Amino acid sequence: MELIMYLLAEVKAPKAILGAEVDHLSPPELVKKFEEILSSKPEVDSFVKVYPGVSHGWTVRYSVEDKKAVQSAEEAHQDMLDWFTKHVK
Repeated sequence: MELIMYLLAEVKAPKAILGAEVDHLSPPELVKKFEEILSSKPEVDSFVKVYPGVSHGWTVRYSVEDKKAVQSAEEAHQDMLDWFTKHVK
């Protein structure tokens, strides 16, 4: 964990982190720590967001019949497309 925090502190390129509210690998508390580290680096554009009511992998593992799941996945997809449009040229 300390290595991850160190590496985030050394980031020089734009970074996006999308987290799930229900995630044992990267719980929201950890994602918030990532956000704190990245926000302390104003020279590095970052986007950090925890999506409510979803589990790890929500953007690729969901039922197309579940309207809430589809909406959450589409929101994350759009956030990433916006980020790529802004940073990948």
